[in-house]
Amino acid sequence: MSTQTLEAPRARRLSPWPFILFAIAVAVPLLPYFTNVSHFVLSMFMQATTYAIAVLGMVVVLGYTGQINLAQAAFFGFGAYGVALGTVAYGLSFWLSLAIGIGIAAVAGGILGMTTLRLGGHYLAMITISFQQIFDLVAVNWIAVTRGPDGIAGIARPTLFGYELSDDRAYLLLCSLVLYAMMAAVWYLPGTRLGRAMRGVRENELAAEVVGVHTLRTKIIAFTLCAGLGGVGGGLYAGGFAYISPDNFNFQRAVEFLSMVLLGGAQSPFGAALGTTLLILMPEWLKEMPPSLQFIKDVYLAIYGLAVILIMVFMPEGIWGLLRNGWKRFSTALPVDTSGIAPLNLDIAATQTTPLLKLEGMQKYFGGLRAVDGIDLEVSRGTVHALIGPNGSGKTTMLNVVNGIYKATGGRITIDGHDVTLKSPHERAAHGLGRTFQNIRLFPSMSALENVMVGAQRDNNPIEPGEKALRARAMSALQFVGLADKAQTIVRSLPYGHQRLVEIARALAGHPKLLLLDEPAAGLNQTEKMELVELLKKLRSGHGLTIFLIDHDMGLVEKVSDRITVLNFGKKIAEGTPQEVLRHPDVVAAYLGDSNAAA
Repeated sequence: MSTQTLEAPRARRLSPWPFILFAIAVAVPLLPYFTNVSHFVLSMFMQATTYAIAVLGMVVVLGYTGQINLAQAAFFGFGAYGVALGTVAYGLSFWLSLAIGIGIAAVAGGILGMTTLRLGGHYLAMITISFQQIFDLVAVNWIAVTRGPDGIAGIARPTLFGYELSDDRAYLLLCSLVLYAMMAAVWYLPGTRLGRAMRGVRENELAAEVVGVHTLRTKIIAFTLCAGLGGVGGGLYAGGFAYISPDNFNFQRAVEFLSMVLLGGAQSPFGAALGTTLLILMPEWLKEMPPSLQFIKDVYLAIYGLAVILIMVFMPEGIWGLLRNGWKRFSTALPVDTSGIAPLNLDIAATQTTPLLKLEGMQKYFGGLRAVDGIDLEVSRGTVHALIGPNGSGKTTMLNVVNGIYKATGGRITIDGHDVTLKSPHERAAHGLGRTFQNIRLFPSMSALENVMVGAQRDNNPIEPGEKALRARAMSALQFVGLADKAQTIVRSLPYGHQRLVEIARALAGHPKLLLLDEPAAGLNQTEKMELVELLKKLRSGHGLTIFLIDHDMGLVEKVSDRITVLNFGKKIAEGTPQEVLRHPDVVAAYLGDSNAAA
């Protein structure tokens, strides 16, 4: 937990395997275009490319954002029916029909997301299953529009720059190019502001909300993108096969899409393409075994199913995840350049006389339990204000109410003159509230730099990229806590003390006016605690940051605090300077004990 910036690690040669595998992934869908293969093989590859586009949507919603979707076949169907009905029933061009189908799919996904994503977990799974079943019933029974089980035939191929894509190879090339474009976009997404927000939601939704991510909006965007990609795949599928029916978009297809993304790797567009290709081509390959292996042909479905199950059980990150972890053994991240990092600047406004945080009659009840009962409290600007009390006294509950994680039962909360009583955590973050947790809440599979960049995003214009500014701000925060050289390290591999510092850096990167620290010394050794004391003093004295602190380490509290408030059974029993409070008889009786009070 040293606060000294260490020497940057030396570079090692990167492995060529990612580039080789990328070249293979690009080349495989193009093989039928340049080789003499049958119409059946062309159809298989056409199916694989259009399905893969839909499965890319599963990467966005499941792999990046961590939200289950068992209705992707329905969104695939919206795109397909958009093309089929637009071209056959209304005489529209293929491209206009495709745009309409994609739009309907995306809007349907957004609406479904807005109405269901507050639930999450198995509730979300059940709702998406229900949506898929409703789509199936409508597709089968709304015969006047969908023509029911008979389906819609005669779907015309598009023309492109005056050239009609009636040849299967030409149309497969079009589908492949669209797939590559979508793969590139999905591959690029995780490194963007939106992509980091999505990954933060996946890793720890509460932490993402607290550092300023509008988690519900992020999930809705992910669902909309997922549905839109499903519409793209479905529209191209309809144009490629010239016929669709409800059987193409049933619940079995939705399960297949989920299996494809899990098999290949949910967090990679290359994994999605790989899983899709394997699940489509493997059954056909097993059926074409030579006569000497007739027994395989007889049980190929069982072998196919068993192989998929074994891969998912023993390779939870999918086949692409296994390949990625393999090449990581032979490569390392490029060195972190720690030179030229600007000092941390928190942009604290000039000192004012009004309190930065003001609580008036704050209450939080859980049924008959009065966890916080009528608390009045003011935190002055540029001070460290500690909140102490026995276990169960309501300290963390109070912090959670201030933070917006819990809604107050009664009372009023003001931050820098703004009433935030009814605001959500991400809205309070926009008002300058930063937070760390008693139990560290980082984004474990993201790097230290990415963690801190998520915190730095909250007060920037979300439309502007600002990647250079975000990265610079995050590096300044990491340098301040002494971890600039660990910027590219995945945080779950960092020591516990360093993880504490990354969480503090993430909060500081958002330029908070008020920093809430919930037991920051928990789990630290004595040396690390002393370094934490110096860090907090530096934030207060050097940067004028206001800190509201909870901790059980009375030595640390006494060293850093300007004022202390004591809770017991949800009520304030004492408040004042450390010297006054730690010798208060009610505090001694409720919390410290006579021997500690005399010390």
